Amino acid sequence: MLSVVAASLRFLFMNLRSGLGRVFVLCLVVLMTLPLAACDISQFRTQASQVPQLVVSTLSDPKTFNSIVSEESSSNAVIGLMYSGLLDSNGITGELEPGLAESWEISPDQKRITYLLRDGLKWSDGQPLTVDDIVFYYNDILFNEKIPSSSADIFRVGEKGLFPTVRKVDDRRVEFASPEPFAPLLRFAGGSFLPRHALEKYVKETDSQGNPLILSVWGTDTNPKEIVGSGPYVLKRYQPGERIIMERNPYYWKKDTQGNQLPHIEQFVYQVLGSTDTSLSQFRAGGLDVESITPEYFALIKREEERGNFTIYNGGPALSSLFLTFNLNQGRRNGKPVVDPIKSRWFNTLEFRQAMAHAIDRPTMINNIYQGLGVPQHSPIYIQSPFYFSPEQGLPTYDYNLETAKELLKSAGFKYNDQNQLVDADGNRVRFTLTTNAGNKIRESTGSQIKSDLAAIGIQVDFQPIAFNTLIAKMDNTLDWDAMIMGLGGAGIEPDGGRNVWSPDGRLHLFNQKPDPSQAPLEGRVVADWENRIGQLYIQGGQQLDDEKRKAIYAEVQKLAQEYVPLIYLVNPLSLSAVRDRVEGVQFSALGGSLWNLDELKVTEQ
Repeated sequence: MLSVVAASLRFLFMNLRSGLGRVFVLCLVVLMTLPLAACDISQFRTQASQVPQLVVSTLSDPKTFNSIVSEESSSNAVIGLMYSGLLDSNGITGELEPGLAESWEISPDQKRITYLLRDGLKWSDGQPLTVDDIVFYYNDILFNEKIPSSSADIFRVGEKGLFPTVRKVDDRRVEFASPEPFAPLLRFAGGSFLPRHALEKYVKETDSQGNPLILSVWGTDTNPKEIVGSGPYVLKRYQPGERIIMERNPYYWKKDTQGNQLPHIEQFVYQVLGSTDTSLSQFRAGGLDVESITPEYFALIKREEERGNFTIYNGGPALSSLFLTFNLNQGRRNGKPVVDPIKSRWFNTLEFRQAMAHAIDRPTMINNIYQGLGVPQHSPIYIQSPFYFSPEQGLPTYDYNLETAKELLKSAGFKYNDQNQLVDADGNRVRFTLTTNAGNKIRESTGSQIKSDLAAIGIQVDFQPIAFNTLIAKMDNTLDWDAMIMGLGGAGIEPDGGRNVWSPDGRLHLFNQKPDPSQAPLEGRVVADWENRIGQLYIQGGQQLDDEKRKAIYAEVQKLAQEYVPLIYLVNPLSLSAVRDRVEGVQFSALGGSLWNLDELKVTEQ
């Protein structure tokens, strides 16, 4: 997990710039009032502070610097700085703008997009960046069935899930051809890609299990000089448990209006701080330049704004989600169910999930945890999207109502024993484990409240925050969890960016996850009719080019998601971020965050 800074960077450079919906956790930061830290600030600034430098925090060490296998925020934020896309996206409007491609053309039948690369592009090692790199990345890596990647999911077109074809037109033009019209293709295909000259041999070579070596290269122990990128920064040094130092890419393509090469800021540094408490403390003490501000701390930090030489920005509801979800997976691995069959029956009972949605006291959650700086969340599509379907338009919602929750449970065969404990029709007490990532105070407080809320309807919740990487391993590998509080972000305003969450075969279909080919298979996995229907609607939404018809399709998606509540949405916090006044050129928005135009920012000493 990262602070909003890192999440914003990931959103910008891997989603705004690339359009790839590689989703991950965005809901963040601190819940304890902290005194100003009495420590030596120099320990949070590198020895190279003589050069223009911007310092932010990350709560955990990266697991990899390989974008193909990275699916957690600490890695993705770093990787996002190292790559540019064919197109950029404006962090205020969301509109597409030229990136590595100076222009693009769409064929009259809406099936082909041709991008024209800028002349003279280079990778960070000085090697030419060419059309051949793009063709290699898509055909040999991303669309390679032997190389599992969640980024590939969003490129699957139509009922058959076919990939677009990618071909070299000439030395500067590359064509993406879809088997049928596919509305998101322009944004998605305008994304970032990897260097052929540095990675081609690892695609062709395999390990002892037959897996391409590309899955294991560019780990955290790799010499930074071997990692080649195209973005504004390259990796200079990684000190585990301490910091990640990025420095300007000398061959970055972008220049300012005066012809000066960007970025202006020489170094970008992530301090590995381990907790949101430490991160906020160090920002208040002057050791960090940007920090997300959780609602309960807003009043305190606001009072320090002038004295601390920083500005707090409010972008409105954040482009992120926070939800409670139950493990609906009915599959077995080596003959053993991944979820206790008794619990699985509860979780797969619609009335049970609807009752849980009614039993959670969102108003109290907003007032107590978010200090009033949040709004109820009801939809998998963000309110900033033109495809958002509101409650006023007919989106189902779940008001806080314990009696309604109890009636739903009773209608499904649950009952109460003489101790007022909820039991199922066979007399089994309803009790399950709820997990989230330890160190995220918002989620820990949310879990504590849900435990209390559900106790009011006779349910015993064993709340266990665990290490973030352990949580992710349970979510997409072992699959052995009951319920979790999780957040997703980065899909942006294009709804198709969430398809890998809602497609039954998607790599982020966490509530009923299908293992990737490298993992032990499941037997007996069941996909519900409503689950298949939502997946089909996402396919139809991508096929439809008429915006009004697309809105109708995604309205049905949102209604089904709320009716069957595989994800019980909780609270959408306001997007709040504090940035030092020494950072010039900030254009804050919930869409782009604090640093969406990082390559254009400057820092001055005060």
